[in-house]
Amino acid sequence: MISFKVDEASDVPLWVQLRQRIAYLINSGALKPGEKLPTVRGLAADVSINYNTVNKAYLSLVSDGYLESTRGRGVFVTDIASRIGDEEMDQVTDIMDDAINACLGLGMGYEDIEKAFVRHIKRKRYNAEHDDEPGGRIVEFREAKSKQRAREA
Repeated sequence: MISFKVDEASDVPLWVQLRQRIAYLINSGALKPGEKLPTVRGLAADVSINYNTVNKAYLSLVSDGYLESTRGRGVFVTDIASRIGDEEMDQVTDIMDDAINACLGLGMGYEDIEKAFVRHIKRKRYNAEHDDEPGGRIVEFREAKSKQRAREA
């Protein structure tokens, strides 16, 4: 059961509030890897919110890797460690810790680091999926400018 209370005073959209709550429950260990979540309709009824709101929160969590959705089976908390193995997961954790610590050293806060990571991952995923399409890649302004300077030199 997912405990969730709508913050009526907040400017944060309801689906984002729900998404953040579920992500928190996963990150804190309250929801374990492999654990089945309530159906979209079931959770919507339990917390008295619209079905589409729950669906949007679930889709966002699936997109960010927190959840896996299997048609006909349900929605489950992702078990990343089981897919890549414990030793590899330790290496991934070390790499991410190094990157986060470097960003903190630059004066960034955790929220800014998270936004930067998410943006960068989404850009890399998009570029990988659209690399063969003309004009399909997302190019950072800095990257385009440095390539232009190299051509001019």
